[in-house]
Amino acid sequence: MNKKIVFFIIQISILVLLSNGCMSTLTGGTYSRSETRTEQTVRMGTVISVSDVTIDGTKGAVGAITGGAAGAAAGHQIGKGEGKIAATAAGAIAGALTGASIERKVTKKPGVEITVKLDDGDTIAVIQEKDPSETFVVGDRVRVLKSSDGTTRVRK
Repeated sequence: MNKKIVFFIIQISILVLLSNGCMSTLTGGTYSRSETRTEQTVRMGTVISVSDVTIDGTKGAVGAITGGAAGAAAGHQIGKGEGKIAATAAGAIAGALTGASIERKVTKKPGVEITVKLDDGDTIAVIQEKDPSETFVVGDRVRVLKSSDGTTRVRK
């Protein structure tokens, strides 16, 4: 295999690993940088239901681009002339589809749906990533925090 292609695949793989390693969690205790030093509305309530859910994975472009590049590089090694062009295109398409599927599976997270009866009488449900350090059970008194960007989280 051409050294340039191998080097390119290694670079793309490193980018994918770095981008997946930097993904933030969606737990109640994780805040984005833009949420810091901003006012949040706090409402108190009692947990009336807790259900496990699955938070679907990211459908971003990183997996598709990486897979497409790797597939194109692999396909480029096959055939000559128009056959090589077709193999490169087929490899790119197959790689992009596979890469997107892998990205979605890798970024899937376990979550929890917390239904809260607020002290003002309203009932709401909030879905957030499961945090092993903060479990919720029926009857827990909780704070429901809503930031100016619309993000809502439940905390004990």
